Amino acid sequence: MSAQPIEKILRKFTLACCVFFGCKGGIFGQQRAILNLPKYEFDNLHFGFTLGINSANFVITPKNLKDSILVVQSAPVAGFNIGIVSEYAVQRYLTLRFLPDLSFAERHLDYFIYSQVTQTTNDFTKTIESTLLDFPLDLKLRSARVNNFAAYVVAGGKYSIDLASQKDVNNANLSAGQQVVKLNRNDIGYEMGAGTEFYLPYFKFAIEGKLSLGFKNLLINDGTIFANAIDKLYSKMFLLSFTFEG
Repeated sequence: MSAQPIEKILRKFTLACCVFFGCKGGIFGQQRAILNLPKYEFDNLHFGFTLGINSANFVITPKNLKDSILVVQSAPVAGFNIGIVSEYAVQRYLTLRFLPDLSFAERHLDYFIYSQVTQTTNDFTKTIESTLLDFPLDLKLRSARVNNFAAYVVAGGKYSIDLASQKDVNNANLSAGQQVVKLNRNDIGYEMGAGTEFYLPYFKFAIEGKLSLGFKNLLINDGTIFANAIDKLYSKMFLLSFTFEG
């Protein structure tokens, strides 16, 4: 399965969950149900952990391409996240969430290069693997609880450190095939998303879809043909996460 359909499937799955469980809450909201975790909202502080599937990508601002490079574009690849959750209730329906996590992500930069020798166009892919230590801080606005169901939206900011950054690689001593696209180690961005949560007998389970976009240019232009084709490079990630809170 290609990378682009993976991101579309994750988005559609998240939307389907929100719609399905939202309709379920509306249909059965008036029926009596056994209320799980009835005192959950009376505690101001909650902890848990989260597991997720990510689709990492780039937003590219190309230069006026010249020489042999005709097109440069980005392709996402599926990865995964694991992290912890700390949530503090500002008021009944508004909480502040700190969710540090470890993201294993991969992205492809596809270059379409014209060869003067063979007079043909070939594609060339640079793979960028990242191990990201993320520090998101979000505000979460939750709906009123309907029996054991609630829905919510989140928005906030994120600071990331790429532990696998190759910013110090010396491309001057490498062939074109071995050269890497060098990125800054640190990134800052904003994120937004929505989710549904279910109160189970012993913990609260949530499904959440979230989009994050970086606003810091990550590209380090060291003069290689691959870096010279790009003006600015920003991070982009869609995350489908499953959260367990006590």
